[in-house]
Amino acid sequence: MAQHNELGKKGEQLAVNFLLKKGYNIIERNYRFDKAEVDIIAQQNDTLAIIEVKTRSSTDFGNPQDFVKPKQIQRLVKAIDEYVNVNGLDLEVRFDIIAIVKENNSFNIEHLENAFYHF
Repeated sequence: MAQHNELGKKGEQLAVNFLLKKGYNIIERNYRFDKAEVDIIAQQNDTLAIIEVKTRSSTDFGNPQDFVKPKQIQRLVKAIDEYVNVNGLDLEVRFDIIAIVKENNSFNIEHLENAFYHF
């Protein structure tokens, strides 16, 4: 597996562990619909949190959250609209980003709630 893929997988697992510690229930990982892949679908109380995980080895080219592009947001919204309808969910939906940057042998994790809106 390419090194950047390994870093991405590590980042997703770090994000899951982070969310579990904050009391989230992980419902789905790597949910796919059409051309979208949703990294994590989690629930906390009456909120369905849709989480895009961005992991980088440095911030030399920008912050991880800066790499979530409008087209990707559009695809995520479409996928989650389908997910909510198919599963008959009646929950608030929130789109978050978990930005992870590797710093030496550790990782800095930033959870950006309501990172973008779905309208």
